[in-house]
Amino acid sequence: MAEKIVQTAGRDALGEFAPNFAHYNDDILFGENWNDEALDVKTRCMLTITAIMAQGLVTDALKHHIMNAKANGVTKEEMAALITHTAFYAGWPKAWATFGLAKEVYGEA
Repeated sequence: MAEKIVQTAGRDALGEFAPNFAHYNDDILFGENWNDEALDVKTRCMLTITAIMAQGLVTDALKHHIMNAKANGVTKEEMAALITHTAFYAGWPKAWATFGLAKEVYGEA
């Protein structure tokens, strides 16, 4: 069994202001969902990047998930293939923007 993922970002950022949202973020999304053994963490990382990229949300959140993917074994070549593949379904400009973040994360910017 892989090491359990524990998240506190929701409580850290919104615990006082939106405690229910913080709970859903930390305990449900990153607690139960990310710790479900039906998919390995590397696959979850790749799926998450695809979903965020497809929405055009090229923000710090996407950069964080690219960093998380790298930390969980997604190689530079796999990341480039993931972004290229998704570009055909989600849009070329979104891929260009995502490649900018990926290059930063993989130390090529």
